[in-house]
Amino acid sequence: MRSIFLAVALAMLTACGNFGFPGVYRIDIEQGNIVTQEMIDQLQPGMNQRQVRFILGTPLLEDSFNNKRWDYPYVIRNGTDVIREAKVTVHFDDDSLVSVSGDYLPAWAAN
Repeated sequence: MRSIFLAVALAMLTACGNFGFPGVYRIDIEQGNIVTQEMIDQLQPGMNQRQVRFILGTPLLEDSFNNKRWDYPYVIRNGTDVIREAKVTVHFDDDSLVSVSGDYLPAWAAN
């Protein structure tokens, strides 16, 4: 009898986790780098990595095996709902900027 009661209580507690409590306020959670179109418009081909880092900030994802690519993802969530999501990737050849891809593009990369 006691084990049945514990099993039912455990099932009820796990069910609460799936539905959430009504009326609970969920804060907006921002993760990543905020990158705007104005920041992207400042980029010019041939800029070195230091200049790009000054404009866009430190990349969230900097691959240690491929230092020619930097990723700048950004997401804002309210609970499990995604409010806004963006990603920008910059590519280098040696130490100079050669291309930009993602959700925001400079005028020279759109052509």
